[in-house]
Amino acid sequence: MSYKTFRTTKYIPASDAKGVETSGALSLSHDERHIRRKLLHFANGDMIMVDLKEPVHLKEGDVLEAENGEYFLIHAANEPLYSVKAATPLELTRLAWHLGNRHQTVEIKENTIFVSRDPVIRAMLEGLGATIEEVEAPFQPLHGAYHDHTGHHH
Repeated sequence: MSYKTFRTTKYIPASDAKGVETSGALSLSHDERHIRRKLLHFANGDMIMVDLKEPVHLKEGDVLEAENGEYFLIHAANEPLYSVKAATPLELTRLAWHLGNRHQTVEIKENTIFVSRDPVIRAMLEGLGATIEEVEAPFQPLHGAYHDHTGHHH
């Protein structure tokens, strides 16, 4: 079987990609969506060489524009996460503070914090009174005000 290889130097944010007809899709984890230059593999064996000018964090619905004029949709893959809840909004805020203090990457939705599974973090959260459920879901975490790609700074 012969596989196709595509190349791209452009992506289109989901907000600008409405109505774009795509030829295929890539399902990528949160870490895999942080990209500048990387060879990605489609489920059917085809590949696309991504070569962007600077690092980006692709989101659900973003589109890669291949040099041959084809477009490929980005999906956020399901990942093993904790769904973290608290008895009150104030307690949830306190949990979020503790996660941030430990530099955990989190996704916050109404009344729930999602964080990658880690037994040490789970024990901490349970010790603080959190209710935790193991889930498999797309992970689209927040990036902080000081988020950049050049290193860790305070």
